[in-house]
Amino acid sequence: MLGETTRDRQAERRLATRLEILDAAWAVARDKGLSSLTLRDVAERVGMQAPSLYSHFASKHAIYDAMFGQAWSEYDELDAAHAGDRFDGPRAEVLAKTMQFFDFAAADLARYQLMNQRTIPGFEPSPEAFAPSVRVVERDLARLARLGITDRGDVEILFSIIGGLVDQQLANDPGGDSRRKLLERAVQMWADGVGLPPEPRKRKARK
Repeated sequence: MLGETTRDRQAERRLATRLEILDAAWAVARDKGLSSLTLRDVAERVGMQAPSLYSHFASKHAIYDAMFGQAWSEYDELDAAHAGDRFDGPRAEVLAKTMQFFDFAAADLARYQLMNQRTIPGFEPSPEAFAPSVRVVERDLARLARLGITDRGDVEILFSIIGGLVDQQLANDPGGDSRRKLLERAVQMWADGVGLPPEPRKRKARK
């Protein structure tokens, strides 16, 4: 009938297979370590021969690239979904956003390593895969600028605080929350250093 969209079933099947391969790659990375991922292990997870993967991904680095883009897209969507959240003050906003990233990062070692560390020798994400991370950073910079934080050094210190505590959490207390408990103290110290105003005191309700 006129006006109906013709489905490209072959393209849908190829996309479904690519997503299945990526799911398998993440499973291997979580079981054996990100840098230990092999095409053979991934192929076995999806019931394929390793050479068959080349009809969907040109190389192992192409799989890493798709995983990188997928991971940052997930966080980009999460962050964008909370872009309109309201807070009691600038410190509360910074803390909420740092907690949001900390929780996302600490929840998955392999994902965090691919997103934020140079774990894979020679791997560089493509511009397409890198784009979601750029959107996240641009959103962060705009948010901090709105709060009066425009010095890039101040921003990088904040990013380093978050990354350092995530690293410590994953290395020393995976699955725990010991470094998460330190995050509020660290953010408050940073906020003091950059001159963010203290949160307004809430008035007590009259009896």
